[in-house]
Amino acid sequence: MTTFVPIHSFSGSLLVPEDCASPPSDCLFVPEELAEHEWLKMRHEIERLGDDDAVRALTVARRVRARADSLEARALARLHELRDGSRYVAEEAALELRVSRQVAQRRLDRARNLVERLPRTLAAMHDGEYEAYTASKIVDVTENLDADKAREVDARLDDKVRDGCFAPGDASQIRRAARELAQKIDPDGYTARARRARAGRKVELVAGEDAMATLYMDLPAEVAASAYARIDHDARRLRNAGDDRTLEQLRADIAAALLLAQNGRSATTGSGTESGNGTGVGALVYLHMPIDTALTMSDHGADLSGYGPIPGPLAREIATNPGSIWRKVLTDPGSGVPHDISRRRRPTQAMRELIAARDRECPYCHRPAQRCDIDHLSDWHTGGETSARNSGPKCEPHHYLKDEPGWRLDHDPATQTATITSPTGRTYTKKNHPINKPKPKPGAAPKPDPAANEPVPEPNISVPEQRQPTETSSDLSAPPDDEPPF
Repeated sequence: MTTFVPIHSFSGSLLVPEDCASPPSDCLFVPEELAEHEWLKMRHEIERLGDDDAVRALTVARRVRARADSLEARALARLHELRDGSRYVAEEAALELRVSRQVAQRRLDRARNLVERLPRTLAAMHDGEYEAYTASKIVDVTENLDADKAREVDARLDDKVRDGCFAPGDASQIRRAARELAQKIDPDGYTARARRARAGRKVELVAGEDAMATLYMDLPAEVAASAYARIDHDARRLRNAGDDRTLEQLRADIAAALLLAQNGRSATTGSGTESGNGTGVGALVYLHMPIDTALTMSDHGADLSGYGPIPGPLAREIATNPGSIWRKVLTDPGSGVPHDISRRRRPTQAMRELIAARDRECPYCHRPAQRCDIDHLSDWHTGGETSARNSGPKCEPHHYLKDEPGWRLDHDPATQTATITSPTGRTYTKKNHPINKPKPKPGAAPKPDPAANEPVPEPNISVPEQRQPTETSSDLSAPPDDEPPF
């Protein structure tokens, strides 16, 4: 009698004679025979791979990722074409890709360069050779060349890779090779390209973890080198004088002190508290903090506008800085949403401050509210009133976006819920939760807080105003661009 045994694969099971099953069914696993798309279906089978097959799995992952980057680039370029070059293509793509608008714009710019100017690089991505990171290096080098010269660099670079001059996975080497080719193909344009690149100098603020952020400065090479030399010189001088901070800490603190025009020996000590005695120029930054956190009864609920939650002790250090201002913000005890703020300027300014304190940021992205336009939710020309309940912050791009054909932006300040509807009819919803926890209804047991045993904050408490700084400014750095808008 013939015994049949099941043979399993990603496509299903098949019964075959036992003497035809080699190796036995419980050991049957031959990954080298799998197509790339079948590797992607692996889950628990990964645990049975040997070292050689594990490395092959990495190869498959790299090639599939490269092809996915190629697909994304072609799709972005196609969407840009279908939208007739609308400035809001990046906004639409950001919602579906779940990245920020700035990240989507960079991907769109890279995609257009690849499709229109670097066809050989795009083909290499489709073949699984280049991931987007490597391709972006070639885009960076060629973006200031005209289209014909960019295609020539693209073709000659691809020939070098195919001839084995260097490995396609070495992004740094590929960038150097592309730069050399660009200079050979267009030597007369090098100065002009350098001038165009310098015109694009900028500063970016990127939020990090653990109450930290990174400030990027894209500067001309000689300016950046001189600035670093100055910072490094001062840091080493302080270190040699006995300062117990590391050189990296000193460089960071000195750079911050110089930017803030402080006259102390540095911006902060190793513990993060102020040590400089200069007056400095401050900037208006909103720090939201429940009263019990301010009074050291709790360490939860503090939020820095444009960044997010920060630890209570750090929030108290910021609040007790001699240049800080304390303002009372009254919140609704049932919802925790701010509904009144102390007035020290004309009423329209007070309303702007209330809206900024209530909403904290543009409902559709992460730009701080104090850097946004204050917009009517129900349009003025249709009878909408000028009031806090009918107003909300919108960053400039989203302020213009609401009037674009096919787009719809809705925001409910009471529930802090925002919805975007794109031209394809897709909707994306974001809810901004209040910092102060709502007060429980009478007779209802409060929900336990798993993070701490502190009591629920009482949000409806006033904090008196403190001293005023000598000078303030509302010119904050750009919002972080590594978080998706929804």
